[in-house]
Amino acid sequence: MYSKKLNIGSKDIINSLPEALIYHILSFLSTKEAALTSLLSRKWRYLFAFVPNLDFDDPVRMQPDMANQEETEIHTSFMDFVDRVLALRGNFPVSKFSLKCGNGVEDVGATRWILNMLELGVSDLDLCIASDRNYLFPSKVFVSKSLVRLRIGARNGLAIEGLIMKVGDVSLPKLKTLCLDSVVLDYQIICLAKLLSGCHVLEELALVNLSWNFWESCSVSIPTLKRLTCCIEEDWINPLPSVTFDNPALVYFEYSDTVALKYEKLNFDSLVEARLGLRVGYEETENAIEFPDGIPFPFIEYVTVGDATDLLMGLRNVQVLYLYASTLEVLTFCCKAIPIFNNLTHLTIESNTKVGWESLPNLLKNCPNLKTLVFQGLLHKATDRCGDVCPCKPPENIPTCLSSSPVKVLKILKFGEINDKTELEQIKHFLELMPHLEQLNIYYDTSVDDNLVKVSKQLQEIPGVASAKCKVQVISDNLTLSVTLPSSLSI
Repeated sequence: MYSKKLNIGSKDIINSLPEALIYHILSFLSTKEAALTSLLSRKWRYLFAFVPNLDFDDPVRMQPDMANQEETEIHTSFMDFVDRVLALRGNFPVSKFSLKCGNGVEDVGATRWILNMLELGVSDLDLCIASDRNYLFPSKVFVSKSLVRLRIGARNGLAIEGLIMKVGDVSLPKLKTLCLDSVVLDYQIICLAKLLSGCHVLEELALVNLSWNFWESCSVSIPTLKRLTCCIEEDWINPLPSVTFDNPALVYFEYSDTVALKYEKLNFDSLVEARLGLRVGYEETENAIEFPDGIPFPFIEYVTVGDATDLLMGLRNVQVLYLYASTLEVLTFCCKAIPIFNNLTHLTIESNTKVGWESLPNLLKNCPNLKTLVFQGLLHKATDRCGDVCPCKPPENIPTCLSSSPVKVLKILKFGEINDKTELEQIKHFLELMPHLEQLNIYYDTSVDDNLVKVSKQLQEIPGVASAKCKVQVISDNLTLSVTLPSSLSI
């Protein structure tokens, strides 16, 4: 009896839900998934087409090895589905339109859908259009009076080949968020400058995987901008001659690129957090070796170029800083001096075995108010210039930075990823030298509880620690162990 009443009640609930609530529920689904709900009841049959958010994802896009005939059939079915939904919807307003399609979807169809959305006053446009025929992006997008958010480019790591943006008139009076990912900008520098000049209230900008191999400069100067992400392809080693970042309202800055030859103008007056993934730049030079017979042997030589000094000076007031491993190499070879970061309280260092820690002693000494230090991995290239940051190759009369460090919280991530013994020696080194340490958290990359117990016991055998206040925790997904360092070990 209870089961029978529940079934009747469930059916009544589905039929009696207000349309506004149904639209809200369906807005969390892709349009294809929402269409399946039309089977629930006659009332739901066409409601999926009128949700405020439309999300179309070409199924072939995620299956590159599909047979040609099958791919063509699916593309045709996909295009028919989009056309039917938009025809059914008519002039009903759209809030968000997301379109992700691969090669095979007709360019004219994609353009028609985009222009339709603009006519319906769409405010959020999220587009991933891959084409092997150099798809020319519709320029009417850049004079939309309704757009608040615009994303053009790759999604989930899928690169776009041949998506070309030609920018004519630009007037985007409401646009607050703009993301360009893996697109080709026609007339490059001029195109980007023109596009940004028409976004008068822009607050968030992301430039990802743009190809500016032959640009002479890059300038991002937007007084309203609060968040800026600028991540350029890693395969290009030639640096830009000139870069300008003039953004007085910026609070978040993520920058990954080959270090420029010169940073012309920098304005980060409001900056709170920065993430740097700088890479050393190289320049080709012709050279020759002269053999005893007098015949020269020409060869190409790569010379390190670029200067990050002014960029670091511009960022000296940040409170939170994340440095990728490649940035440590830039600080070593492409930075004349590391500034004093008086406001920095949280620093994260990413490590890998190809990059040494030569720049860390000066960096840590120039962070007088640092409270939290995080290492994304401890393994690094062993050198004799790491000072007292690590015990890998300790020279005589080493400069000290750990023994004067103000750090209270130390976090070690990815522990046990490769070599437990080496990493444990590094942690012991920290404990023996850092006098103000109050908390050490070691995040073990393992699901074996016995490994945590073993490491905890080894930490208790340290002959001497610099801080009697330090509490240690070894943490994994399954277990958290607190390690007690006996007070008799304190020095």
